[in-house]
Amino acid sequence: MRVISGIYKGRRLKALEGMLVRPTSDRLRETLFNVLSSSVEGSRFVDICAGTGAVGIEALSRGAAHVTFIESNRRAAQVLSENLAHCGITENVKVINRDAVATLKYFAQHLLQFDYFYLDPPYDSELYSQILWTLAKSKLIAEEGLVMVEHRKTHELLPNYDFLRPYRQIFQGDSGLTLFSMERGIA
Repeated sequence: MRVISGIYKGRRLKALEGMLVRPTSDRLRETLFNVLSSSVEGSRFVDICAGTGAVGIEALSRGAAHVTFIESNRRAAQVLSENLAHCGITENVKVINRDAVATLKYFAQHLLQFDYFYLDPPYDSELYSQILWTLAKSKLIAEEGLVMVEHRKTHELLPNYDFLRPYRQIFQGDSGLTLFSMERGIA
């Protein structure tokens, strides 16, 4: 696993041993960031269920202004911190080793907003709905913001989470990536 493009291009990233964390493949990350293109520059990005941090580190490498990593597993958060150190990333990052839903609710209470949310929980997790509903019911998603959800190709997400609606799907191998945006001006 490596950083694909940007200022940290080519840096190798550690992965957690075992099946506890399933890192996003290099190919799927490359596709995602090709879709996002230059809009990542200057953005505020949240990597939820961050695992090794590969997606958030890629965002930083491509010019994100700040990345918040949320990872509830202590060992995974340690590997993530080691990957940041290996890349020499010390600024414009925050690693939160806490439950994702509780963290998002805390952000909402403090009226924080972000441009991008990347969600990649374990494929059989109940976290998909919990996190997507939390994002949909809060004001965490900035104007023009996106929520990107990695899931098993066969996993069916709801057709919408309130006004959070899918607008694009990408499939590679067994993985799917669904991009959501807020349908504004309704209600």
